[in-house]
Amino acid sequence: MTERFSPTTALDEELARAELYGLLARLWYAAPDPDLLAAFQVAPTEAPAAGAFLEEPWRHLVGVARALDVAAARDEYDALFGGIGKPEVYLFGSHYLSGFLHDKPLARLRGDLARLGLARGEAVFESEDHVACLFEVMRYLIAGEDAAVANLAQQQSFFSTHLQPWLPALCDAVAQHPKARFYAALAGLTRAFGEVEAQGFDM
Repeated sequence: MTERFSPTTALDEELARAELYGLLARLWYAAPDPDLLAAFQVAPTEAPAAGAFLEEPWRHLVGVARALDVAAARDEYDALFGGIGKPEVYLFGSHYLSGFLHDKPLARLRGDLARLGLARGEAVFESEDHVACLFEVMRYLIAGEDAAVANLAQQQSFFSTHLQPWLPALCDAVAQHPKARFYAALAGLTRAFGEVEAQGFDM
């Protein structure tokens, strides 16, 4: 028996989408801190957003996080995305879209952000095409109060232009890296969620 659609169900699904974008943004921006790892210890293992497709990658991420300590999380993040000079894996869209950092895709993104009334905060040193920044924009486009900006049309346009073309390549690069464990699991969840989003926008 299928559940009958209700406004409450729709709002719950949108809240779950926004929360998952927020969690992904936090985890791709920096290694999980003690509070976040503690939250994983008691996190529910059912899918965090509508659709059983996300349940297995979510369970896997929670399982890996529960066996992780702060130092190991930080070391993994630094090994993959940090260091001096070229990182093992880039987290910036321009790298995947054009092969160069700070290239034309970033300029286009900045133009679109300006049209949405959004700008990088002064305390943020990463360029706007960092995957965490893009996930934060998606969270805002879902949960923001300005309906002229935070609406389904803007979500679809932003996702299809600035995330969908390169997100699978990022997830593959992380998942296949021999130093990735927690972030390989996060890449699996991110890829699955991206596929769910793409399918939802195509409906």
